[in-house]
Amino acid sequence: MSVTKTFKKVVFDIAKKNKAFRLLFRGSRDAAYRAKMTLDDPFGKIDDKLVYFQTFSGRGYSDSPKAMYEYMLTAPEYRDYRFIWSFKDPLEYSYLLQNDRTSLVKFRTKEDNKALRMAKYWITNYRMLNYQFPRKGQIYVQCWHGTPLKRLGYDIAESDNAMNSLSEIKEKYRSDAEKFSYILSPSPFATDKFATAWNLNETGQRHKIIEEGYPRNDRLAVATEEERARLRKQFGVEGKKVILYAPTWRDNQHTSGEGYTYRTEVDFDRLQKELGDEYVILFRAHYLVANSFDFERYSGFITDVSSYGDINDLYIVSDILVTDYSSVFFDYSILERPVVFYMYDLEQYANELRGFYLSLDELPGPVVKDEDGLIEEIRKTADWQVDDRYREFKRRFNPYEDGQSSKRVLAKVIR
Repeated sequence: MSVTKTFKKVVFDIAKKNKAFRLLFRGSRDAAYRAKMTLDDPFGKIDDKLVYFQTFSGRGYSDSPKAMYEYMLTAPEYRDYRFIWSFKDPLEYSYLLQNDRTSLVKFRTKEDNKALRMAKYWITNYRMLNYQFPRKGQIYVQCWHGTPLKRLGYDIAESDNAMNSLSEIKEKYRSDAEKFSYILSPSPFATDKFATAWNLNETGQRHKIIEEGYPRNDRLAVATEEERARLRKQFGVEGKKVILYAPTWRDNQHTSGEGYTYRTEVDFDRLQKELGDEYVILFRAHYLVANSFDFERYSGFITDVSSYGDINDLYIVSDILVTDYSSVFFDYSILERPVVFYMYDLEQYANELRGFYLSLDELPGPVVKDEDGLIEEIRKTADWQVDDRYREFKRRFNPYEDGQSSKRVLAKVIR
């Protein structure tokens, strides 16, 4: 292990155990970073036609920022706008430079700081870092990244988070609400939950919510069988039924020096034995999970697609979604395909980690707690048909998904 990684691990170990140290360390670090951000561009002017994009803190090119960017590239009303994307590894996305109005910067560098100071618009799907505050006149659009099943921010009553106490979680959401100009909502349900999670009602900021659907779902709303066939060929899954397995992360599973991890509780040997002749699995870990999974022994049955860029491709190519507490099923319901909830740690998750906004009987699929039930419900999907209950779920949580959310949101953000 390198000296840097060793030091980082030691700091995280202390921070986990000592809240006072954690707050002092973070406060000092953020103050230093904020000062550096200003010094990197002390006199720069804000460019009214420059838009800064970022997803999951520079981890990829996806989600609503991608959808909004691609709409702006083609819409005549934005033909004189320029765009900056921030990535942890800009070289991986160098193909975006084929558009001469687009440039790339490396996340958390001097160039990134200058871009943030200069761009009139910040469009991201995750909280900006603690030291990143927009200047007067800048517009920060918080797209967020899903309709919430599990409680967020101020709504969390109990938490076993490895790195943050309840008060620290609330402070992160309070600070984010203070920063953003707008937060996007896909439904009246999400609007109500975001308002309480970010404490917008109490602070008189509910007007910041734009309820026009999620731009990232524009593509799902217009997906075709031709596109699905092309993707099945691309993934090499023709002739098989495709299970997209997309579990979320656990707040209490964290490894110092690495980040949040996920310990899968699935017996993949058994799944391969029971389902391998007819099915294949695309495994998608949550973006916060640091550890990788070795599925080499399951070649031909399991493919790790955790680092695959656009989850919409995975939705479209799959026949069944298996998840636990992730919000992916809200978006997936747009396609009107079966969902199975594998909640092997339901009691712990509900009572100790987060808690839910919905009761389990409101979910658009069966809940199972063991592999017998999981295998049984997967097999049942052979005769599955969308029913009125499922359609009502779709109408409740995706009422605006008509392929035009990007257009409507941008019209409100950029006046």
